[in-house]
Amino acid sequence: MSPTDQALLQGDMQRVSAPAGQVLFDLDSPCSLFLLLYAGGLRVIKPAVSGREIVLYRLAPGDSCILTVSCLLGHTSYPARGVVESDLVAYAISQPMFSRLLAESGPFRTFVFHRFAERIADLMQLVEEVAFGQMDQRLAALLASRGPVIEATHQQLADELGTVREVVSRRLKQLEQGGLVRLERGQVIVVNGQGLRELAGALHSEGH
Repeated sequence: MSPTDQALLQGDMQRVSAPAGQVLFDLDSPCSLFLLLYAGGLRVIKPAVSGREIVLYRLAPGDSCILTVSCLLGHTSYPARGVVESDLVAYAISQPMFSRLLAESGPFRTFVFHRFAERIADLMQLVEEVAFGQMDQRLAALLASRGPVIEATHQQLADELGTVREVVSRRLKQLEQGGLVRLERGQVIVVNGQGLRELAGALHSEGH
């Protein structure tokens, strides 16, 4: 970015912090800031009328939120909920400054749309998994990516996969009997990571 653009950005930017568990944005809430995560993590979820939820994606330091970009460009409210997973620090840019930099700064525009494209690809993979994947394969993929020790209840895993707790508990017990995981209170311990990855890999081979 040019020195002028950097000066504009620094003059507009504000620091935002939020503790773990806080809802940073919610369904139908207004969107007026472009956020860049500096520390912590954010989980973006889509709740259903039934009360079930599915995790759309997670944000880590250096990430920006595709839904925020979409809402700022379309002047719409949030269609999902953002929940802080670990104490968060972010830097926020106002909507007028976001629009100005998007129009006038090539490097900023490239950054925004590169992140946008990456997240769209992630969402397309999620759609494929939900539409075509078997639950045991999706669960194996989740555990393999989060291991070796996953600090989560069966209900939390069910929320992430968009299903009910009983389904996840049954699948976890099957994975434990197969020697792939060990179940502890509030934890799932990966015993055979390679086996989980092989089971998860069947999802992608069947989806193509």
